[in-house]
Amino acid sequence: MADGMDGFWWYIILEGQAGREEVLASLADLSGSIGSEERTDGTRVRLRAYYRSSQDLGYWLERLSEALTPWEDVRIADMGKIENRRWHTDWKEAFPPLPVGKGLVVLAPWHRGTEPEGRIPLYIYPGSAFGTGYHESTQIVLALLEEAVRPGATAADIGTGSGILAIAAMKLGARHVHARDVDPAVLSEVRHNLGLNDLTEEAVDLWEGNLLDGFEGPVDILTANIVIDPLLAMLPFVGAALAPGGRAIFSGLLAREREVFLSALAENGLSAVDERTAGDWWGVAVTRYDDAAGG
Repeated sequence: MADGMDGFWWYIILEGQAGREEVLASLADLSGSIGSEERTDGTRVRLRAYYRSSQDLGYWLERLSEALTPWEDVRIADMGKIENRRWHTDWKEAFPPLPVGKGLVVLAPWHRGTEPEGRIPLYIYPGSAFGTGYHESTQIVLALLEEAVRPGATAADIGTGSGILAIAAMKLGARHVHARDVDPAVLSEVRHNLGLNDLTEEAVDLWEGNLLDGFEGPVDILTANIVIDPLLAMLPFVGAALAPGGRAIFSGLLAREREVFLSALAENGLSAVDERTAGDWWGVAVTRYDDAAGG
């Protein structure tokens, strides 16, 4: 993960209608881009997203294609590679300290020492795993997590990516977090970020696994910042994974998917207790219906 190790970077150019700038930037972030450049030409906007050469171009295209599914008016216009000249230093400027919620701040490790007073720092290296903190869906979960975590809580982060939500849960007072991801390649990045935050794998238990398959629980807090299809597949098992009074926090959802997801929550005995919107993205905190009715 040392800076400038790659001899070149992959790039993929996305094109959409003018006004889609936030969508293109979100797609780049969701697919694991480490930076991007945008250019508008009349009625069209193009965004060149950069990716590490530690994976082949097909890997990044597959990740991007998954993220593109809801956006039929966005297309891949070009792709290729660019020699690593100044990019290995310039890309750091794309990750300034980012205050989130009431009391958190996300920082790349080279900004250590610039933490705003009174905010809890989350040190995250911007690697290929999703969850740098700069995507609206991640910010939504962090803000909801601030309201949910109580001292001594147990938590689970499903689809942990960079580990940012697991790290936030610990720093907000949780005593133990189960962090799992279906992609074993991201777990080394989680370990790196745990070290940056002076956390150990004794406190944050890393698992390779798919959604809640084989998860025993229960936990006080469950987070999942993925996309709607795997979230819907997971909902029937969420109630059993939560301790009495527990709360689950979901994002990676588009604002236009809100009604569909709220309906699915009700069908699975879950009730929304808080929700947030940022840009095109929406997230929600839920409890079991019986807990909500009794509380």
